[in-house]
Amino acid sequence: MLNKWLFKQVDNSALIVFRVLFGFLITVEAWGAIATGWVKETLLEGDFTFNFIGLDFLQPLPGDGMYYYYAIMGLFGVFVMLGLKYRFSVLAYAVMWSAVYLMQKSSYNNHYYLLMLLLGIMACLPAHRYLSLDVKYNPKLKKLSMPRWVYVIIIAQLWIVYTYASIAKLYPDWLDASMAGELMEARKNYWLVGDFLQQKWVHWCIAYFGILFDGLIIPALLYKPTRKMAFIISIFFHLFNSFIFHIGIFPYMSLAFTLFFFPPETIQRIFLQGKRLYTKNEIIRPKHYKPALVCFIIYFLIQIGLPLRHWVIQDDVLWTEEGHRLSWRMMLRSKGGRISFKVVDKATGLELPFNYRKMLSRKQQRAIGAKPDVIWQFCQRVKNDFAKKGKDVAIYVDCKIRINGGDLNTLIDPKVDMTTAKWDYFWHNEWLLPSPLDKEIKKPPYSRVSFE
Repeated sequence: MLNKWLFKQVDNSALIVFRVLFGFLITVEAWGAIATGWVKETLLEGDFTFNFIGLDFLQPLPGDGMYYYYAIMGLFGVFVMLGLKYRFSVLAYAVMWSAVYLMQKSSYNNHYYLLMLLLGIMACLPAHRYLSLDVKYNPKLKKLSMPRWVYVIIIAQLWIVYTYASIAKLYPDWLDASMAGELMEARKNYWLVGDFLQQKWVHWCIAYFGILFDGLIIPALLYKPTRKMAFIISIFFHLFNSFIFHIGIFPYMSLAFTLFFFPPETIQRIFLQGKRLYTKNEIIRPKHYKPALVCFIIYFLIQIGLPLRHWVIQDDVLWTEEGHRLSWRMMLRSKGGRISFKVVDKATGLELPFNYRKMLSRKQQRAIGAKPDVIWQFCQRVKNDFAKKGKDVAIYVDCKIRINGGDLNTLIDPKVDMTTAKWDYFWHNEWLLPSPLDKEIKKPPYSRVSFE
C-alpha cells in the first residue's frame, strides 16, 4: 500500500519550476561569492584553510584558481537552470560545492551544509523532464509527471531542518530573549532599523517568533486552511532574515520550496500559463526500487540522528562545540574571547617568538579564538612548520572565551601540550576544561563576537 502511494505519478509542475529557481539561486551563490569578495576573504587570505579534520588534502587552488573554480561552478548552475545535461551539471556543482564546504570552517554556515544535501537530492530527482534543453534535444525525455516520493523527500528534509532549528532554541539564553538581544546589538548601526532592533520587546518577538515559525511552518503549509497565511508569514520571515542577517540565498531558497505545498493548478497558472496538466492515475515502480528505498531510509535516519549526537557527548555543546556542526543549530549563540600560544623548544626549554596572526586571515583569527577543533588543527600546523625548520616544539594555549555576553572562562587546559593532544572525532576531548555555563554571571555584550 505504501509503495503504491509513493510511486503514484503526480503532476511535476512544482519540481520543474523549482529546478529553474534553484539553478538561478546556485548561480547567484557561486558568482556572487566572487563579486562580493567572499572567495578572496575566505579562501585566498591566510596561508591555508581550516578544513574538516582528516581532509587536509582539500586546500584552495593556487593563484587565481579559486576564481576560475567558482566561475565554472556558476556555469554549472546556469546549466541546471536551463536543464542542460542536468544530472551531470547538478552533480558537478554538488562535488565542487562540497569540496569548498569541507575545505574551510572559518566561514561555516548551516545553510552551506543544507545546500550540499539539496544538491545531492536534486541529482536524484527527474527535474529535467519538462521546460529544459535536455527535452529539446531529446523529446523522449519529456514527461508531465513524477513519483509522489519526490514531494516526500523534499518536505521531509525541510521538516527535519526546521524542527531541529526550533528545538535548539529551547535553552535559557534564547528563552529569556537575551540571545536575540545579542544578535540585534551587532546590528545597531543598521540604516533606518538599527535603533528599532534594540527595543526589548522586539527581542522577545524575535525569540519566540523564531521558535514558533521553525516548529510550525511545515505543518501550516501542509494544512490547506492555513497555507496562504503561512506563505505570507514565510515571506516576511525570510525577507527579514535576508535583510538583517545577510545569509545569502537561503531565504529565497526557502521561499522557492513553498512551491511543493501548493496545488499544481496554482503553479501552472502563475508560472506555466496553465498550458499543461497531468491527470492520469498511474503507478510506476522501477524494477529495482527496493535498494533505492533502503538508501533513502538510511539517509533520513542519519539526518535524524546527527543533530542528536551532542546529547550523548560529555558537557555542553555551547561550550565544547562537539556535535555543533551538521545539527541545524542556527544563529543560537555569540562567542568571543582571546587566545595566545606559547611555543617552547623541547631541546632547550626556551620559548620561541611566535605571532599567530601573521599566518591567519582576519576571518580565521575570529574563528580560532573560540573553536576547539580549529585551535587543535592550528597547533598541529604550527608543530609541522617548526619541524621543517628542525625544531621539535611544545605548544601551550591560553584561551578564554565568553558565550552570549557571559564572563570570560578558560576553554583549554593550559598545562596540556597541544602538539601531543589527540582529536576525538566522535566523543569528548579531555583537554577541554569543564563548562562553567551553569554558574556563569551575565555581563554586558562583548564587542568581538562571532555568530553561527
